Amino acid sequence: MEERFAAALHSTARAWRQGLDRRLKHLGISQAGWMTIAVAAKAKAPLSQSELADTLGVEGATMVAMIDRLVKAGLVIREPSTSDRRVNRIALTEAGNRLYAVLRAEADAFRRTLLADVDPRQIEAATALLEHLQSLLESRE
Repeated sequence: MEERFAAALHSTARAWRQGLDRRLKHLGISQAGWMTIAVAAKAKAPLSQSELADTLGVEGATMVAMIDRLVKAGLVIREPSTSDRRVNRIALTEAGNRLYAVLRAEADAFRRTLLADVDPRQIEAATALLEHLQSLLESRE
């Protein structure tokens, strides 16, 4: 059962991201791009490139290339850190904030549509389980 659970968790997470990516395709931004924008938008303060990479689970070089593309598109800017000259913090531009609002609305609609026929008690139980597993994993780091 544990192996089945792990496989279902992995494939469902992947299918969820792919479904959302298909929903957002008309915006002309890749999954990596919209995920980077979403993490940057939700952060309380601008994150460093390495913090973004860690949050998204990608290599630093991959994050640098993604940020380069987002800077070129006018969606984010690199701001030098006030405490460490070697660090750049990533902030959304006005265009990035506008795109995030569209991304969020699309993601909310995707989530509502997908979960519309699921019993709210099942959603609550699954959410509690996932949050508990995340807590266990983070406490072992």
